[in-house]
Amino acid sequence: MSLTTAEREQFLAEPHVAALSVSAGPNRGPLTVPIWYQYSPGGEAWVLTEADSRKARLIEAAGCFSLMVERVEPTVRYVSVEGPVSRTVPGTGEMLREMSRRYLPAEKAGPYVEFAEAELGEQVAVFLRPQRWLSADLGST
Repeated sequence: MSLTTAEREQFLAEPHVAALSVSAGPNRGPLTVPIWYQYSPGGEAWVLTEADSRKARLIEAAGCFSLMVERVEPTVRYVSVEGPVSRTVPGTGEMLREMSRRYLPAEKAGPYVEFAEAELGEQVAVFLRPQRWLSADLGST
């Protein structure tokens, strides 16, 4: 059963690890990788990635990408969203802290931010404007 607009947006707003997919070019399947993301209902989704990563280069070339999140308990539910890149901006320390706090326990977020700032290099935030959605809940809660 498809989710309502409010249900799918709320589900996407939860801190699931997404599968990001982007075209990898002719005669290739899409690049699909796990990624942390941020989303608020009615807004844009965004991801942080290393500025010189393959994923960043492919997203820039394609101009669009998709995110898919799922769960298996208490029912199988998924939401997939795709759309164009609305903007790409340099990643900031605040963005990194926000993303880390979303996915990690408080005592782990600080050390992760320190690691990321020291080891991961320049980051970019890539924003997706949701255009097409797929969603379903395959059971009753």
